[in-house]
Amino acid sequence: MYRTDGYRVISDDPMYEIAAFVMDKRYDASNYIKQDIDLDLLQNYIKHCRQKGISMSHMAIIIAGYIRLVSQNPHLNRFVINKRIYARNHFCISFVTLTQSKTSSTVTKIYFNLDDDIFTVNRKISEAVEKAQEDGAESSMDKLAKKLVRIPFLLSAAVGFFKFLDKYFALPFSIVDASPFHTSLFVTNLASIRAGAAYHHLYQFGTTGVFVSLGLPIKKLFKNGELIEEHKVMELGITTDERIADGHYYSRCFKELKKYYSDPSLLESKPDCVIKDPDIKKKNPKFIVR
Repeated sequence: MYRTDGYRVISDDPMYEIAAFVMDKRYDASNYIKQDIDLDLLQNYIKHCRQKGISMSHMAIIIAGYIRLVSQNPHLNRFVINKRIYARNHFCISFVTLTQSKTSSTVTKIYFNLDDDIFTVNRKISEAVEKAQEDGAESSMDKLAKKLVRIPFLLSAAVGFFKFLDKYFALPFSIVDASPFHTSLFVTNLASIRAGAAYHHLYQFGTTGVFVSLGLPIKKLFKNGELIEEHKVMELGITTDERIADGHYYSRCFKELKKYYSDPSLLESKPDCVIKDPDIKKKNPKFIVR
């Protein structure tokens, strides 16, 4: 089936196809991973950037590392709709941003190229946050939501129609663009409200396949040879959709992700290549760039 946001994939492994039928809801297929990131290593890199006049954020490092991971592991950019597996034709990230008043929040959605380096990622995030915190700033989702809630019964009818269209046909890309639930990765920074990392549920509506929460820094003990050392870490609570990749694939990916967070300077240059999803059967698939 044609979709505006992705291409149908047919895996050589029939278990992928079967899994989407056995676990037809995202909450059936959710796996949970807790990962510790050495905060001292991130802080050292942020200080190094500051010495060069660059204001680098923790969020930018986390997102840049994940983008680099997806560029080499394309299954992470897949999604499942109506028991069918698709490869996304773009890469974007949704995350919650506080408004200028700091009393309310909005969801920001940013498109990235899979070969973006960490400085490009940092710039895009900074620009998006600044825009979200401008007076009177509204995201596409905010504008759409305001229109829907103004008319009685319209919200229920519209959401039901969008769900039906998304499941059996395809939403117009303008709706996909406005929806924070149609995203490669959803990130929430719980440290900003002084909370620890949590395992956030995956939305049944939309195409979110991975959800990451950033927790408040904590101190943990680690064994280094015969020594016990105390390190300050940032916990990541990660929820994944098992249908887009198996446990071995995710395990290998998150071990690779630690490499980028241990040495963020690896993200300063573009990757040697971007690996395309091998199971897309369409000739010359196009990748949407914003």
